[in-house]
Amino acid sequence: MTVAAELASRLEPIVAEAVAAAGFDLDALEVQQAGRRKLVKVVVDGDDGVGLDEVAEISRAVSAVLDENEALIAGAYTLEVTSPGVDRPLTRARHWRRAKYRRVRITPVSGAEFVGRVGHAGERAARVLVDGGTIREVAYRTVAKAVIEIEFRQPPVEELKLLDDDALEAGEDSTAEAKEEPR
Repeated sequence: MTVAAELASRLEPIVAEAVAAAGFDLDALEVQQAGRRKLVKVVVDGDDGVGLDEVAEISRAVSAVLDENEALIAGAYTLEVTSPGVDRPLTRARHWRRAKYRRVRITPVSGAEFVGRVGHAGERAARVLVDGGTIREVAYRTVAKAVIEIEFRQPPVEELKLLDDDALEAGEDSTAEAKEEPR
């Protein structure tokens, strides 16, 4: 383990606590050596995203805890707090939950890549609408890579209705419903 990676692992619980106190999740923490200074990169996320004002608030909170633990950093540092980009892979259940109703390109561990719209995301799997009407349970352990696809228009209302949690939980057959709807 590099010195920077070791420092990041020691800082992670301290930074995660400060981020959680602000109501967000620590998505990633990375430390890089940049000349004599260290660059501490903190990526935060929340169920409703993260706005600029919230990034500033989190930055102040993280800076305060890093200053309190300056012995760990041992020198000058630059702090960079940001939210994840849309190209961030979906690697945790909360990433899938936050991608609800978004189109995602999924590369399974085995089988062909496909695109689907994310519905309910549980702890082990997510419901994904594929082929305009088929709901698939996608277990996270079967996914090699999943990335949100950028859409420039609102998703079709019919697709959102098929992913409605209430309809699925009531036991409605959404696949049959999709085939019966006129196009």
